[in-house]
Amino acid sequence: MAAPQPLYERIGRQLRRRLDAAEDGDPFPSEPRLAEEFGVSRMTVRAALAGLERDGLIERVPGRGSFVRKAAAERPVGTLLSFHDQALAAGHTPRSRVLRAGPRPASGQEAAALWPDGAPQPAEVVAISRIRLFDDLPIAVEHAVFPAALEALLTTDLETGSLHNALRRLGVRPTLGSSVLTARTAGDDAAGLGVTPGTPMLVETRTIHDQHGDPVEHTVSSYVADRYALKVEFSVVTSNDPDTPTVGSKTNRQ
Repeated sequence: MAAPQPLYERIGRQLRRRLDAAEDGDPFPSEPRLAEEFGVSRMTVRAALAGLERDGLIERVPGRGSFVRKAAAERPVGTLLSFHDQALAAGHTPRSRVLRAGPRPASGQEAAALWPDGAPQPAEVVAISRIRLFDDLPIAVEHAVFPAALEALLTTDLETGSLHNALRRLGVRPTLGSSVLTARTAGDDAAGLGVTPGTPMLVETRTIHDQHGDPVEHTVSSYVADRYALKVEFSVVTSNDPDTPTVGSKTNRQ
């Protein structure tokens, strides 16, 4: 005879069915409320919620409560798709919270990206730092810089508009790009993203060129790892040549 399923697992199974009808970012009932609803101890409820959190179905934020988490937003690598357009395609409302915006001196990395090959370097760049959101859910912190000639970007709608659309209105068409992916923890960005400082972050450092092949944007975007994902398609190459790589990955084109 099979052993009876533990009470916390039975509660967890009911909560999973409830999650099917919920939306990403919806608040989830608290431990005391669920304990009262099911007539069990908070310890039993805590065990049920731990299973949901382990499987990425809810996120428990200290001091704020628990929230529903659907599958992370996924962007195909190899596609030039702005954050704004990706949010719309996924049925979300793209929003931004501006942290800083204005001219400032370029860092060494920014200068190397925007003015490669020893090209003359202006004294300043146009820098725009924002928290990027799908609806009300913070997804990423983004630090973007542009050549000083594009200072008109500062007069555009930085909270609900698309910078790529603004560039096109200025006659600049984002066409080609490359990026490098790294990782870090949220650290000082945790509060703005509504996560803990140790939360894993996916970092994309990218440079985008315009229709003339000139660098027009250099951006470092740090995404909350369980809210955003990059889908990579690759081919496996078989060769007897030791200098030929065995795996070829598509180049990121955002």
